[in-house]
Amino acid sequence: MTHSFTLTLSCPNRTGIVRAVSGFLYEHGCDIGQHQQFDDAMSDRVFMRTQVNAPGETDLAELSRGFSDIAAEFQMTYAFNANRNARVLVMVSKLGHCLNDLIFRWRAGSLGADLVAVVSNHEDLRPMAEAAGLPFVHVPVTPETKADAEARLLRLVDEFDAELVVLARYMQILSDETSKALYGRAINIHHSFLPGFKGAKPYHQAYGRGVKLVGATAHYVTSDLDEGPIIEQEVIRIDHTYDPRALQTVGRDAEALALSRAVRWHCERRVLLNGHSTVVFP
Repeated sequence: MTHSFTLTLSCPNRTGIVRAVSGFLYEHGCDIGQHQQFDDAMSDRVFMRTQVNAPGETDLAELSRGFSDIAAEFQMTYAFNANRNARVLVMVSKLGHCLNDLIFRWRAGSLGADLVAVVSNHEDLRPMAEAAGLPFVHVPVTPETKADAEARLLRLVDEFDAELVVLARYMQILSDETSKALYGRAINIHHSFLPGFKGAKPYHQAYGRGVKLVGATAHYVTSDLDEGPIIEQEVIRIDHTYDPRALQTVGRDAEALALSRAVRWHCERRVLLNGHSTVVFP
């Protein structure tokens, strides 16, 4: 009887890293099923993702603690994660195309995650969430209540034991404090191929400039608005016949595709932070 887990790590590049990791796993009766590695010459760091089969009696927390000496020796940032669906809390406002796509992929079993709740500053998408059997929590946001609303959001993340927060066209800017509290576990979808058209009516801006590509960018949330590490981008070629309405339609397709990929890759432990960038293992 065995169970599987994924080990992810990054550290400064030096000799002996792979030998130390594989030796530790061998000594604990583990078998490597898949190993992916990237040596970043620019930052001189190594990034690794290793899928492991372990004996059924293996305690993952104990195994992680036992790895700490090797991690200290090589200055590693690491995590042992059981191979199971991550719990995802989705935040929305009024636009439902990304939420609808996430629900479809979740129900089809292709998201690699379990949606556990939907939180919104509006009531518009309650029917969609509840039709899918998801708890819907309305948290109104005004300039006067923003701090209390974000405090409630963080409580909801804990209450639902959410490992990832997905801003699926949530049209509120999170404060620096909340962004930092969710660092590395909150993904936003931006309605352009960053850097691109920011602010109001991005598709009207794009139409006015005669763009030939419409895109979307899924990135981690940081205190710098729309400047977080990019996980995935999707682009769709268009031409002069696309008016703002047509651009919006293909743009929403790009948003849904980029966001669902980013969520799945994050939940499969394929995304490792690399400063202001990411390493995404296929």
